[in-house]
Amino acid sequence: MTTGTSVWARIFRDRCGAAALIVVALYAATALGMEVYSVVCEARNVTPIYFAADESRRFLPPSREYWFGTDYRGRSVLARAVAGCASAVKVGVIAAGIAMLIGVSLGAAAGFFGGRTDETVVWLYSTFASMPSLLFILSFALLVGRNYLPAGALAVVNGIGRTLHTEPGVLAVYVAIGLTSWTTVCRVVRSETMKLRDRGFVAAARIAGVPAWTIVRRHILPNVFHLAIIYFTLTFAGAVMMEVIVSYLGFGAQSFPSWGLMISDGQERLWRGIWWELAAATLFMFGLLLSLNLLGDALRDALDPKHRNR
Repeated sequence: MTTGTSVWARIFRDRCGAAALIVVALYAATALGMEVYSVVCEARNVTPIYFAADESRRFLPPSREYWFGTDYRGRSVLARAVAGCASAVKVGVIAAGIAMLIGVSLGAAAGFFGGRTDETVVWLYSTFASMPSLLFILSFALLVGRNYLPAGALAVVNGIGRTLHTEPGVLAVYVAIGLTSWTTVCRVVRSETMKLRDRGFVAAARIAGVPAWTIVRRHILPNVFHLAIIYFTLTFAGAVMMEVIVSYLGFGAQSFPSWGLMISDGQERLWRGIWWELAAATLFMFGLLLSLNLLGDALRDALDPKHRNR
């Protein structure tokens, strides 16, 4: 196993990986700051800066006062793009976390136990991989957003939404993205577990009478953890992109700035030469996605033994 210190050393020896890690950390810090700021504004009944409208300043082009201009209500486009970091990071963490939890758990179980367990998991991820992800996400969002769930389930969703400071419909989007994103990591973890279960240390644990689930927890999961970290960053990027698409279609965040919503609003006025709202959302999204993909490559090189010695 690679120690944490050596992993960090390898990442920071890679200039692209180190820069990507710093940029991702800045996005995460910005998202956390915006979440705290929005909660404080809500508690004090103060209008956040990204909602502060001035009809006399509609469609101002980029300037020293407004670096990315203003939108159709006179709101700062830069402030809204920065606030969109919170939506992006939130969906990435929630969706990728759900995907890793399901994918790693099922993949390890299928690879270790084999037989009926393996057949069931293979059928599950084959079924989910065959589903049109976008339609599933939109349907799930409508199911929750239009209050079609039973009262008890709806109360749970509303409670979780309040805790995460997220609308129930948007939370449904986050969960649905996670439920459609676990298949790839499940396949990879299943394959790796099949190799690990024949290793000497696993055989020794079996001979010693260690329970199967204890072997999985102590010997299998720590040895596939690097895969979970790598695929977490890649799934994070995919979740951000999917949330932008869903918001662009009008099924995502409405009460909080989102890059997809900004792109949807901006494209309607692009023909009038008002390009800055679309440009701001696209640049912020591009910066996060590029950094996540570069960080995923750096983590793969640092954690995966197959790439470590290249």
